[in-house]
Amino acid sequence: MKPYQYILSASLLVASLDVQAEDWTLQQCIDYALEHNIDIKMRQQDVASGDLQVADSKHAFLPQINANASQSFNFGRGLTSENTYANRNTSNFQVGASLSVPIFSGLRNRRTLEQAKLNLKQITWQLEQARDNVTLNVIAQYLQVLYNKEVEATASSQVDLSTYELSRRKSLAEAGKIAEIEVLEAESQLAQDKLTLVNAHNDYTLSLLELTQLLQLTSTDNFSVVPLDGEDPIIPPAMAVFQSAMETNSGVKAAESYVDVAQAGIGVAQTGYIPTLSFNGGIGSSYYKLNGIDNMKFSKQMRENYSTYLGFSLNIPIFDALNTRTSVKRARVQHILAQLQADQVKSDLYKAIQQAHVQASGAREKYLTAQTSCEAAQASFDAMSEKYNVGRATSTEFEQSKTNLFSSKIQLIQAHYEYLLRYRILHFYQGYR
Repeated sequence: MKPYQYILSASLLVASLDVQAEDWTLQQCIDYALEHNIDIKMRQQDVASGDLQVADSKHAFLPQINANASQSFNFGRGLTSENTYANRNTSNFQVGASLSVPIFSGLRNRRTLEQAKLNLKQITWQLEQARDNVTLNVIAQYLQVLYNKEVEATASSQVDLSTYELSRRKSLAEAGKIAEIEVLEAESQLAQDKLTLVNAHNDYTLSLLELTQLLQLTSTDNFSVVPLDGEDPIIPPAMAVFQSAMETNSGVKAAESYVDVAQAGIGVAQTGYIPTLSFNGGIGSSYYKLNGIDNMKFSKQMRENYSTYLGFSLNIPIFDALNTRTSVKRARVQHILAQLQADQVKSDLYKAIQQAHVQASGAREKYLTAQTSCEAAQASFDAMSEKYNVGRATSTEFEQSKTNLFSSKIQLIQAHYEYLLRYRILHFYQGYR
């Protein structure tokens, strides 16, 4: 094996061992992000609030029982039993309980309960949409980390090659076989390669930080990711992806649920035209005291003043200043807006899937072309290395070939991860989580 190939293989082996030591898989990152993401936690509280709204709507069918008590005092002149005025101080104490049972609420309670259930369904789909957004963000950032990691490893191998070449040229220069300027050129090339490595390392560190921030981790210490298994996926047809997405996409489901909520809102508003009937009952008693005369004892007054009442209350809406009519019109407008919004969501989804399919197809072609280009660059570099070792090529030609190989590898890595990202977006739209 040639010295350059040995150094390159050793560098890639070290990078491979380093990758194997990493411990966070893509699924682990997704699961952790879904558990700790703040936006998802907020959406979960929205769902909890929706549950309470459903419970409140059910409670509206229950009767209401209330107890009451009051104490009042009156000072100064007042009307007496002789129809004259005199200075009298009086006090009055009352106690009672009342019962109200809704018999027919004009269907408002029933329709409000239906709307609350539909609203809870919509909120649940919004929670799933938030989870999907977090999942996609984690996938994209995870692939970015892997991409930057491979770029860093490739840049590191480039530094190793340049370091070896500088050492070799120094030895040749000391032996008087090459000019000193070739040593200076090698030093310059090594400095450039080290700068490239520093930039690659910074990009990797930043992408790792952004991933940990998505996971709500406090730092990148002891955090690293494992590479994905070798993938060469087949891109599904765009229409097949769209048809699947229409059945599973949380954004579409949330928009459709909002249409149902708006439709139920029309029914709730229309209940303002319907009469209501309720049953009412109550019990009570009172104690009255007038200063300056003998008053009946408290217990006797409470017994003798005891009273009960039963009754029905019918409310027939005749004219409510057009409030119900306006509410119905407003609810219908909201329903139309919800339908338009749902249509817009579906249209945007179709456009996004079309674009993702075109991008994925283009990325695949780019990846296959980059593979061929990289293989050709590797073969060219191997041939150039042989010519350079026997003195049939200049150092400039050798460095140019090495740079071409490095550029081809970077393009291959970039094309590979772009291909994986576009495919996984399509895969996600298709309903695979």
